[in-house]
Amino acid sequence: MTTGAPESTRFFGHPRGLSTLFFTEMWERFSYYGMRGFLILYMTKALGFTDQHAGSVFGNYVGSVWLAAIFGGFIADRWLGQYRSVLFGGIIIALGHFTLAFHALPFFYAGLSLIVIGTGLLKPNASTLVGSLYEQGDARRDAGFSIFYMGINVGALLGPIVAGRIAEGIDWHYGFACAGIGMTLGVIQYVIGRPHLQPALDRIAAQPKVQTVPGTATRGGFTAEDWKRIAAVFVFFLFATFFWGAYEQAGSTLTLFADRYIRLELLGMKLYASWFVAVQAGFVIVLSPLFAWWWIKLGPRQPSSPGKFALALLFMGVAFLVLVPAGGIAQGGIKLSPLWLVGVYFIEELGEVCLYPVGLSVVTKLAPARIVGLMMGVFFLSNALGNKLAGWSAGFISTTPLPTLFGVTAAVCLGAGAVMVLLLRPMKRLMGGVN
Repeated sequence: MTTGAPESTRFFGHPRGLSTLFFTEMWERFSYYGMRGFLILYMTKALGFTDQHAGSVFGNYVGSVWLAAIFGGFIADRWLGQYRSVLFGGIIIALGHFTLAFHALPFFYAGLSLIVIGTGLLKPNASTLVGSLYEQGDARRDAGFSIFYMGINVGALLGPIVAGRIAEGIDWHYGFACAGIGMTLGVIQYVIGRPHLQPALDRIAAQPKVQTVPGTATRGGFTAEDWKRIAAVFVFFLFATFFWGAYEQAGSTLTLFADRYIRLELLGMKLYASWFVAVQAGFVIVLSPLFAWWWIKLGPRQPSSPGKFALALLFMGVAFLVLVPAGGIAQGGIKLSPLWLVGVYFIEELGEVCLYPVGLSVVTKLAPARIVGLMMGVFFLSNALGNKLAGWSAGFISTTPLPTLFGVTAAVCLGAGAVMVLLLRPMKRLMGGVN
């Protein structure tokens, strides 16, 4: 299936397969963030869970979603392959959301479990396919991941607005069903677009199982250079964990904060607490193409991947510093303008576009070919631990002064960013010339 156009000009100057993965991930994120936007509200309001219980369930669920990515990457590398892993994952996710549409509590836990399994299969392997669309050394790779990430956030923008409005304004379970419909559309689009993915699938199939240089000693089938790059992935994982521990509070602590302390009205329009998750995605949609253009414009003068991680952590720390006075005002009995959270999320997104698409790209560049799916899963483990921390943090919103709660998060992020700055040169040595 060809269009006669050069591959490089088919989708914003990128391989045509990027569009298939762009829209697949868009619908998957529509379903995930659509439900995530109101999940903790559903537990505290409809199910009657305490803040601590709801925060624990939320953290366990979203943490497990990302933890499962390790197993999903391993399964794809060993058995299913990337294409079928994404396909089966999408089908299981849709079944999970439709299961949540039933009222009985056992369906609630069963539905969450299905979403965990399905997302574990889909997430790391969709990203691996994106990386495989490009030849090694293709300068478009980082920009391609930024465009892919913009697609993720189109879904993350629309999901909370549509499913959140249905859930909070009409019926919680209709909101869950809406998320399931979104994932079903994603699966259909993915199957139709399969021909565009063939170049990526061919590259994966052609990769040697073990890449060695004659006369070079290996351990476990990897060269010393491979092991250094694997170590670099684990360092990125560690610092990404601190970032996600703060960022993912949008779905836990800050959703409860919006519901209880924000004036849910703007210009005469009624707002819903679940909608604030969409604000993050809206900023990413605006910022991602700007940053993608900026990285290409800077070329070799752009910050290294570790430098971008440091910037991300510093931005996140500043965002939570802004929340410190806001928390004090709110606990003084004054309902805050929604613009407080809008401003905070803008600062956070300056950090996210420096970290997430760059992290996805750097893992596909650093990971040895035969374990690229597994290493992508390891990187997603940072999201798992970060989400667990975010759920745990939500349990303190009714027992800890908000300036203290937000101030501790700010201090951790700023401290981690400063340490990453100190590690810039050691990280470049570990990465062996990969930027």
